[in-house]
Amino acid sequence: MAEFDTIAKHLIHTYPHDFARFALQQDDVEVIEVIDTEQPTVEAHRTDSLIRVQIDGGEALVHHEFQTTDSTPPMPQRMASYIGRAIGQHRLPIYSNVIYLRPDAGRSDPGYYLQERHGYRVLVQYQVIRLSELDGQRILDERYSGLLPFVPLMQRPAGVDAEAWLRQCVNRAQEMPMDETVKANYLVHLAILSGLTYNIETIATIISEATMYESSVVQYFTEKALKQGIEQGIEQGIEQGGRACAVEDLLDVLAIRFELAASDPLAVRLGAIDDVQRLKKLHRAAIQVPNLEAFRHLLDSDE
Repeated sequence: MAEFDTIAKHLIHTYPHDFARFALQQDDVEVIEVIDTEQPTVEAHRTDSLIRVQIDGGEALVHHEFQTTDSTPPMPQRMASYIGRAIGQHRLPIYSNVIYLRPDAGRSDPGYYLQERHGYRVLVQYQVIRLSELDGQRILDERYSGLLPFVPLMQRPAGVDAEAWLRQCVNRAQEMPMDETVKANYLVHLAILSGLTYNIETIATIISEATMYESSVVQYFTEKALKQGIEQGIEQGIEQGGRACAVEDLLDVLAIRFELAASDPLAVRLGAIDDVQRLKKLHRAAIQVPNLEAFRHLLDSDE
């Protein structure tokens, strides 16, 4: 998540007016400053920047919290804690938004924290924004420069397939009037965010076709794809090796304590278990149970 936090924070700093206007759905918003904060949330991590704005004749704060997955602890608790701290620190009204980047995230987020106990009622509300439910074409048409890198994650127009939509987003980013170095970084941000739902090779191909920034964008994704392949291979090797060792350790205990033969159906059954944590749990049980029948019963009840 840190990679996406960094991108979101950079885009907010660069295009605060776009994010404030998008959140409040008002054009008449004046950005005063972007406030960096070290304030911890319940999870004790850096929060995103606050945008201090002038709206409806007064000052207020606009806050965006970006999430790739569902939150632990639950988002309502985190947001209640954060909003309370921000109000206490800055003494301004706050408009808080949680933006879920992945299509499957945030489905159960109610958009509020509610406590009703013994006559005490606490209600803290915030806006839940799931990018996959937003009209991406509208964001492109309204020229939200700061939000364009997020558009590939939004709902595409009817009849447009995923690759065509990503290509359209890249082409629009390419048209943005900005310094070439800035544009290269801008495309990197779009590409990294697109990686949440698109295949890495597809992203690299589309961007290399539409841009001249192979060195900064395509190279990044080529290296990332290679790195991911290596990491997955190592991870699978560790997982498979760990499982084999766990099975061997478990069978050794049963053989030593209860003379379980390798050909016994129970041994074959244990050898088919893929879950390393379950094998470790059974290993501890094998050390403690009084007899093989007790172990069989435990195994049956565990399934």
